[in-house]
Amino acid sequence: MSEPSSAVRRLVQAMPKAELHLHLDGCLRPATAIELAAQYGVAAPSTFFGMFDALVAAAHPGSQAELLKSFELPLQLMQHRDALARITTELVEDKAADRVRYMEIKWAPAFHLECGLTLDEVIDTVAGAAASAAARCGVVVRLTVVALRSADPAATVEVAHAAVAHRTSGVTGFDLAGFEAAHPDPTVHAAAFEVARAGGLGLTVHTGELLDDGALVWRALQLHPQRIAHGASAVNDPRLITQLIERGITLDLCPTSNVQAGTVLTFADHPLVTLVRAGVPVTINTDDTTISDITLSQEWLSCIGELGLTLPELWQCNMHALAAAFVDEPTRAALRSSFAAWARPIPELHGL
Repeated sequence: MSEPSSAVRRLVQAMPKAELHLHLDGCLRPATAIELAAQYGVAAPSTFFGMFDALVAAAHPGSQAELLKSFELPLQLMQHRDALARITTELVEDKAADRVRYMEIKWAPAFHLECGLTLDEVIDTVAGAAASAAARCGVVVRLTVVALRSADPAATVEVAHAAVAHRTSGVTGFDLAGFEAAHPDPTVHAAAFEVARAGGLGLTVHTGELLDDGALVWRALQLHPQRIAHGASAVNDPRLITQLIERGITLDLCPTSNVQAGTVLTFADHPLVTLVRAGVPVTINTDDTTISDITLSQEWLSCIGELGLTLPELWQCNMHALAAAFVDEPTRAALRSSFAAWARPIPELHGL
């Protein structure tokens, strides 16, 4: 594949963007991490490059278990309200600078209780900071609360109730994440998903990050999600591809992160384009801006340069992110109108 031209780079960077798969604890600025480590007495590198190396996962193929270890230091720094608020604010600012106009930030509140915060306090803090930053930056932010595969099912039900209780604060989604190989059956958390569904939240499940035969994605579909976080393994099962298309289930793909997790050996091996051209609803995301050391613009340019994704296909994925977003219909309509107006005079986005 060829490197995108300077004109394509400028166009992609200027695009209004939507991002649906974005983890708060994977997006700390290294400089902020240094300050928080000093403030809270956390053992960590004190130089920018040292902290950068500590936060960014290895670029070479590893494993999901190795990638998840990259979150250990960030989580140590995110046990207090001021840290949570600052990291949320800075994430919104950084995404807005990359022309991300709609974003869904996801995080697991249960990871932030080690210093006495409650689930409600964690959600309140992130929601308040996100709303303030969104208003100041002129963007739309919604939140997805994540429950943990490793948790007792009763605990995930509690998390689901907490998420529903904060619907008026910007929480619109519910997710399940964690080390899938050790906890492969998401249906043990079916009760939590019923609580979230009854409470009006959109549903997504982390699964299919490893290129198996798609069996784990089939299990996740038993929870009736509207979206799948990752799901690249669907490419290996034609029946699963058909099921995703017929049910309109979106795959929120993260190619760079998948290379780090060992899903594929290289970026060029990622099945994103195959899935897009098969008709599967797909969005393209960073997963973790810092841990993957990638902006959304850079992720999209890599899809063009290394996978051969066309500009019309990229724009289709971007607009589909708005269609699949966990957001109220008036806001969705306004975003679609704004994005469409921006793209209308640009023939390259319409295959002309």
